[in-house]
Amino acid sequence: MERMTSSWHRINALDLALCLRCNRVSRYALLCHLFRVISRLGNGVFWYSLMSVMLLVDGMDGLSTALRMTLAGLACLAIYKYLKTRTSRPRPYQVYTAIAAAAPALDRFSFPSGHTLHAVCFTTVACNAYPQLAPVLWPFTALVAVSRPILGLHYPSDVLAGALIGLGVAQIAIAF
Repeated sequence: MERMTSSWHRINALDLALCLRCNRVSRYALLCHLFRVISRLGNGVFWYSLMSVMLLVDGMDGLSTALRMTLAGLACLAIYKYLKTRTSRPRPYQVYTAIAAAAPALDRFSFPSGHTLHAVCFTTVACNAYPQLAPVLWPFTALVAVSRPILGLHYPSDVLAGALIGLGVAQIAIAF
């Protein structure tokens, strides 16, 4: 038991250290602004626009992918809301004064990162149907993910958990 507690403390210390390091990027005004914009786009605007373009450009094939993304997104939202309320993990800036909130939080809790969860899910589903989008979507998804600890809104573990959940939901959506 003591060994497990010690390991858990080391993992938490690493998570905090990575969060602090990422959050230092927000001190640079241009980078802070860039990651705020990316975060805002990752809040839904980018994904809804992508689904709309799929519909316009690819008709029924686009509709099929957009519907799959929508259903996967709804599943992600349900999982996200369930986990947020059950874990009630405070955001890093709420716990550590050395971490600055460089953007407003959309809700109270940190775990998991909903932005990352949805970005990975949508990107996986979209790239399954349109592999040619991967060079644009995966870098954007990575930027959305790193924006979260940079802006002081999530720990890296929140981002990792969101990515894994989003990937799992996407794989299920693709299978059906």
